[in-house]
Amino acid sequence: MKTLKPVLFWIAVVLVVFLFIFPILWIFVTAFKLRADILSVSMGKLLFFTPSLESFEHVFTYTTIVRELANSAIISVSATVLVMLFALPAAYSFARWNTGGGHLLFVTLSTRMFPGFLAAMAYFFVYKDIALMDTHLGLMLFFYYFNISFATFLLYGFFREIAPELEQAAMIDGYSRFDVLRKVVIPLILPGVAITAVFVLVFNWNEFLFSVLFTKINARTVAVGLAMFWGSIEIQWGPMCAAASMAVLPTLAAAWFMQRYIVRGLTFGAVKG
Repeated sequence: MKTLKPVLFWIAVVLVVFLFIFPILWIFVTAFKLRADILSVSMGKLLFFTPSLESFEHVFTYTTIVRELANSAIISVSATVLVMLFALPAAYSFARWNTGGGHLLFVTLSTRMFPGFLAAMAYFFVYKDIALMDTHLGLMLFFYYFNISFATFLLYGFFREIAPELEQAAMIDGYSRFDVLRKVVIPLILPGVAITAVFVLVFNWNEFLFSVLFTKINARTVAVGLAMFWGSIEIQWGPMCAAASMAVLPTLAAAWFMQRYIVRGLTFGAVKG
């Protein structure tokens, strides 16, 4: 029985990893298949095929994928930076001085307690009046609105893990409150800052509903562009997978480069003493 448990454990691990990785592998494999291989019912064509760049050529020739990727990068990164600039001081204020007696923090979190479509309707009519429809700034501000509460709440927990005595000692040495935040506190919670930024960035990059509602052509993101391959007559599996493979690479790269901080951030404060 003791020898059976490790075997069952690793079988379960392999199955779970396979379930997570298989969709991504299927996308990348299909992106390099010819149309005939994709539509073939032969089991042999599932893995054994002649690689081709036909789908990528179609995407770059007949779609606006480059502009959509650029739009996603500009909007996602700008919104993430804006969220972090405001969430850091807000979370620090809530953690150290209980600003608003807890009520203001609850109000901030309440923006995530109702369907986003309700806020989208109000923003839609406002954006029409002030000419922010189909603009980078309009979508960036909407992403900021929906991510600021999440980022503030997440960073609030990280700030609470830092002992106030460290800040008091730094202030005795002549540091101002801003210097304490910049040189003492933030370096200590850098893993938390990193994981919060990654979560916000991934949400911004993958968001679909608001991008559909508030963009048309000029500011259309890659998430919306991927839906264009789904037609009324057929689904362009090859080009769609080619575009999707390019769309997932930035978030995979961000998670890969930040994995050290992400692991530390997820376990931050789990062990004390």
